[in-house]
Amino acid sequence: MLVCLVVVAGPVGAQLSDDGEFLDGIAAVVNDGVVLTSELDRELAGVRANIRAQGLRSPPSAVLESQVLERLVLREIQLQRATRLGIEISDEQVNRALGFVAQQNGVELSDLPDVLAEQGIEYARYREELRAQIELDTLRQRDVRVFLNPREVDDFLRGAEAGEEANREYLVSHILIGTPLNATAGQREAARERAERLRQRVLEGESFAELAIAYSEAQNALQGGSLGWRKRNALPTAFVAHVIQLKPGDVAELITTGSGVNVVRLDETRGGDPIIQEQWELRHILLQPNEIRDDGATRDEIAEIREQILAGESFGALARAYSADPGSAAEGGMLGWVSPEDLDPAFAAGVAELEGDEISEPIRSSFGWHIAQRSGTRMQDVSEDVRRQRAALALRERKVQEETQLWLQRLRAEAFVEYKK
Repeated sequence: MLVCLVVVAGPVGAQLSDDGEFLDGIAAVVNDGVVLTSELDRELAGVRANIRAQGLRSPPSAVLESQVLERLVLREIQLQRATRLGIEISDEQVNRALGFVAQQNGVELSDLPDVLAEQGIEYARYREELRAQIELDTLRQRDVRVFLNPREVDDFLRGAEAGEEANREYLVSHILIGTPLNATAGQREAARERAERLRQRVLEGESFAELAIAYSEAQNALQGGSLGWRKRNALPTAFVAHVIQLKPGDVAELITTGSGVNVVRLDETRGGDPIIQEQWELRHILLQPNEIRDDGATRDEIAEIREQILAGESFGALARAYSADPGSAAEGGMLGWVSPEDLDPAFAAGVAELEGDEISEPIRSSFGWHIAQRSGTRMQDVSEDVRRQRAALALRERKVQEETQLWLQRLRAEAFVEYKK
């Protein structure tokens, strides 16, 4: 479904009559804005459809309405902050995002309105909701800043998460019972008691997903509390020590974090095997179009260089003389052993067709025109390389997830909200 690829919710503005009166009811007043009843009804319908699609039982209407309304309130708070900060999303940015949606669904961008209409989705509304979602993402990138000390990456790589375990993935679900930022001991204890009651209900066989939908205050509550498949290094920091001790289906003891008390269950695990990739030993020469030499002329010139090599001239000498890739030119065009996944897709496709020491025909990539020679092929365990490449990104994502939840709690605590339903 297209609407699953981009998370969007509710209209981006209230409809007014010519006299400035609201045309539908108000579900909540949020600072100097509102959440309309029509927004709430539309979002409820979408959430109920998703719950049915997952085969889950919907919580009582009043409980679900409260959950959905709170999320719309939080969304309105963020949109108001984005407006105050002057964050605006251009039509070009929206068009690029729509192009990505179309590509992911295997359709042309021009066909997207018709595809959406078949699903009962109005294109103009979808477009504006997508604009609002990009605005929210931009706001979070601006406000939620984390800093990663290089030593943290080193510690991670040296730590217990090294080796095979670094590749194992965990499917984890959680229910968050939030506590105020400056919670009293009584508030913390009340949250813990409420979380423990929910934990016992899970242990007694009630659906974890249904309880998450009804009671969790986490951002993924309406997805049944699932965090999705994550490697150990991408799990919330406080969860890790507990989760790795669990077997699939087990529920951890209550876990307290800065945002509240969590009921956590390990649903499944997978992976942990070495990462074996095909690698090629490559050298290439790259020419790029410029103000003097257009694309066609660039192709002709790289073709001429190919003919010179076939006639016996040195590949390395020509690479040093002409290649526009500064990293490899000084090495005679050598790229060393590389994985196809790390190359420009068009370049990789051209190289894949080579046999022996064959010199490729000119290959057009996003960088320009290449000729290439593959001098060797091997299967290599790249687990360590992949682990190093991903470590910093994973640690950063972990911090961002934790800080985002606290940031949202701060925004909510500072806002004026009056519920009308």
